[in-house]
Amino acid sequence: MNYKIKLDNQQVELQIPSDQVEIITFKEVPVFNQEDLIRKSLTSPLDSVDLETFLKDKQKILIIVNDGSRNTPTSLVIATLQEYLKNKDYKFIVALGTHKKPTEEEFVRIFGSFYPLLKDRIICHDAKNDVMLELGQTTRGTKVKFNSEIKNADGIIIISSVEPHYFAGYTGGRKSLLPGIAAFETIEKNHSLALKKSAQILKLEGNPIHEDMAEAVKMIKTDIFCLLSVLNSEDKIFFTTSGNIHSTLKAAAKKVKKVYSPEVKQKADIIIAIDQPPLDLDLYQSQKDLENCNSILNDGGIFILVSRCKQGIGNRTFYDLMATCNSPEEVFQKVEKNYKLGYHKAAKFVSFMRRNKLWLVSEIDDDVLRKIFIEPFNSLQIAVDEAIKIKGKDAKIALINNARISVPRLKTE
Repeated sequence: MNYKIKLDNQQVELQIPSDQVEIITFKEVPVFNQEDLIRKSLTSPLDSVDLETFLKDKQKILIIVNDGSRNTPTSLVIATLQEYLKNKDYKFIVALGTHKKPTEEEFVRIFGSFYPLLKDRIICHDAKNDVMLELGQTTRGTKVKFNSEIKNADGIIIISSVEPHYFAGYTGGRKSLLPGIAAFETIEKNHSLALKKSAQILKLEGNPIHEDMAEAVKMIKTDIFCLLSVLNSEDKIFFTTSGNIHSTLKAAAKKVKKVYSPEVKQKADIIIAIDQPPLDLDLYQSQKDLENCNSILNDGGIFILVSRCKQGIGNRTFYDLMATCNSPEEVFQKVEKNYKLGYHKAAKFVSFMRRNKLWLVSEIDDDVLRKIFIEPFNSLQIAVDEAIKIKGKDAKIALINNARISVPRLKTE
């Protein structure tokens, strides 16, 4: 049977000779006027004064925005904020965490038509070189250091979106600060908690990563106003919430779980997981697809990850570790012995590889992938044909068109 799928912003046909294919998609939700949703949210915030009142006695405003690896409709929010920011001294900081500085193309993607006008007001966080403000230490031992720009502001506005996150539970809110504008050592210590089993997707309560982030954020004395959006499958806003940084995340998380966590009929023997642009930049980020979707794969299954990875491996720490090991067990031993930022990614990869096969359709060289136990393919059709040869024509197959933000679960869960 032929299936029309979206690959690299184009419709292509994929032939799957099986009658046991389950196409996994988001729940459809109504989308109203997006600007109206934003404005309404700003005037009816959660556990906070409205934005106009928040800004009334403030002059220096720091606005934190996501980088180009998220689909956050930042420019749409900025359009609404313009009327509130008149006569204010404001600047934007791109919450890069440990990511690379955006390209000019990515800056335009973030700020849209406002980029030429706002260019001189934009700074990019540098986790290793910027001056940091040290605020204390969390109960889990994380030294809390944030970009000193927060000290120079008397108000902080966060613009973010909320999606599933493979170890923090959800993106958005506190993640704009940690890792967004935190020091490298703060991020590294916090992310080491990802090795704990309780650091799970779609989980906040009892999640050590989230709770450590939330504790760190509470140390900030500057007033914070948070505006979070939840998007549908077409990247349109269907829900917004603003106000208190913690209350807004909880409200948005409820909406995310309803839309991004579709129920499936049965576990699969083969998963075809497609990473859509712009989320398909590198392997480091694309691993999230694997974490999102592997719970519906039978042991011994084949996971076909489709991601261009045009920027290659990305953060190489996990790769350099895996490439020096002869087995997944050796990787685990090195991770536990001496954690570095990025090692959690290696641990997640090999935890999966202990039970299943991982195949990747990408632009990365074959030899580079084989060094870390991944089987490379240049064609999705060839990968699917080969998987069916191995698992048989009666194999149960799951096709996931936007795996980065899909968290499928069995109906019995």
